[in-house]
Amino acid sequence: MTAKVNRRIPLHQGRAFLMVRENVTLDNGVSTDLDYIEHPGAAAIVPLIAPGEVLLIKQYRHALKQYIWEVPAGTLDPDEPVMDCARRELIEETGYAAGVWQKLGEITPVPGYSDERLHLFLASELTAARQELDADEVLTVHRMPLAQALDMITQGDIQDAKSICALLLAEKWLDRTS
Repeated sequence: MTAKVNRRIPLHQGRAFLMVRENVTLDNGVSTDLDYIEHPGAAAIVPLIAPGEVLLIKQYRHALKQYIWEVPAGTLDPDEPVMDCARRELIEETGYAAGVWQKLGEITPVPGYSDERLHLFLASELTAARQELDADEVLTVHRMPLAQALDMITQGDIQDAKSICALLLAEKWLDRTS
């Protein structure tokens, strides 16, 4: 079963998401108000620049008031196919296009307060393209061994959930195919 929605109130329309409050009756019979964010979804990419080497970005994230390590990623535009979003974001953020794509999986990063689904990819056979950062993107691209990126996870240098999941899934996929 699923919760029965009794009432829905839009609270805030942001640039990329909608915050709503729903009064719901849960399967246990309890009625309550729940706030959550409706998100269009996103794609995150592990760019394999050479065997055993990846591109990571260090990007300013205002909510955290700091630069953090991440894999390239971005939000789906309205009605945009996931693969188109992944291709667009890889070029925009890194200045590379990929000839080969592998879907690694999907994650729901914050299911307690958002319906966002993040599609994870491994991109390889990279060729130079024109980087086209959005006006609000402040980032630098870094090339490094995948092993170093994985070490950065265990050392706490990479804390971004989508990046951790994408890098670990990429490692697992590469291990199976080698």
